[in-house]
Amino acid sequence: MTAADTAAVTDDRTASSAPSPEDVETGVNSIADRARVAARRMARANRAWKDLALEQIAQDIVSRRDLVLAANAEDLRRGRDKGTSEALLDRLTLTTERIDGLAEALRSLAGLPDPVGSVARGQTLPNGLRLRQVHVPLGVVGAIYEARPNVTVDIAGLALKSGNAVILRGGSAAAATNTVLVNLIRDSLDTVGLPSDAVQSIDTYGRPGANVLMKARGKVDVLIPRGGRDLIQNVVTNASVPVIETGEGNVHIYLDESAPEEMAVDILVNAKTQRPSVCNTVETLLVHKDAAAAREVLAVLASSGVRLHADERIRAILPEGTQAVEATDDDWGREYMDLDLAVAMVDSMEEALEHIRRWTTGHTEAIITNNLANAERFIAEIDSAAVIVNASTRFTDGGELGLGAEVGISTQKMHARGPMGLKELTTTKWIIQGDGQVRV
Repeated sequence: MTAADTAAVTDDRTASSAPSPEDVETGVNSIADRARVAARRMARANRAWKDLALEQIAQDIVSRRDLVLAANAEDLRRGRDKGTSEALLDRLTLTTERIDGLAEALRSLAGLPDPVGSVARGQTLPNGLRLRQVHVPLGVVGAIYEARPNVTVDIAGLALKSGNAVILRGGSAAAATNTVLVNLIRDSLDTVGLPSDAVQSIDTYGRPGANVLMKARGKVDVLIPRGGRDLIQNVVTNASVPVIETGEGNVHIYLDESAPEEMAVDILVNAKTQRPSVCNTVETLLVHKDAAAAREVLAVLASSGVRLHADERIRAILPEGTQAVEATDDDWGREYMDLDLAVAMVDSMEEALEHIRRWTTGHTEAIITNNLANAERFIAEIDSAAVIVNASTRFTDGGELGLGAEVGISTQKMHARGPMGLKELTTTKWIIQGDGQVRV
């Protein structure tokens, strides 16, 4: 498929009349049925075969990157024409370097142990029964996300390595890019002899298709939403398929009174500016009233292009020439995903903890400190998927934590929490082997 072909497909879908509700339901259910068949084959595939597929996908994405970039340019053009924000456009953008990163992530996945078949626990009972609890694939995984074509590759790779089939709904903003990527992945699977239906997309069916997917209980084993608050809450509220909730990231950093200045500056600048459009970017900075590093941190953030939304006490200590707007209650709950930062001064660690408890989304919280007791208290009292001491919040990421990639960052407490890698896409089953034992 050429770039022109991709654009034509996208334009044709836009121009054509929407399919009827009956056609949408039939189409999505047919995709789910084919995914179920593919999932059974994937569950039997050994590690070498799955790793071969990942290597083939990586090779094909790189060798045909011009096709991917041309499709992505079309999505970006349509996004700009529609007035899409720069933050969303950044999430939508693929570059040569980002494509290389996707390929490297796939190769890293290939190098990781296969979770399927690994033993969680086992024992032999006094009656001679031999027990094993082993990891097995979830089956058919649905993923609903928006404007993130890199997620298409990450989720497909993780699903394949963990022996699952996946149904993708990537949203209209990335329609052209996702069409190319899904086709490349399916072709790669065909090349190595694995079922191409292990990776399918329902983007053709738009939002009505996503609604059908959410109701496909019995056909889809689990649904993972990844995106903004509205998308996630829509899925959580309306799905009858079991959902693993990934959360928005209203991420906090607490700068305590002992924080070293150089470390604080480096961490805050990285956590806010390295890639502000993603969910592990810091959105709120809480500054202890006696923090010696405060003025320098705020000055460097402002000079780095960060727009400070500060309370009255913070505005009073800003270095001359450092600008800030007045913070309101709306700022404390905001996931800006842009070069904006809410900043408040607190009198104590207790006040910082109370602020975080009130406004957290349970994603990532961090402390910068040179006080071991403060660090240990922060770790003990913060109830989030990730708690970080003296490092950037940008490390809450599957790739950075050695998982190869991530399906999303779960903020719930059942089954999976935090960055979800290979093992989080498995469940377990008990294998009980005996020699004729009966219960008495």
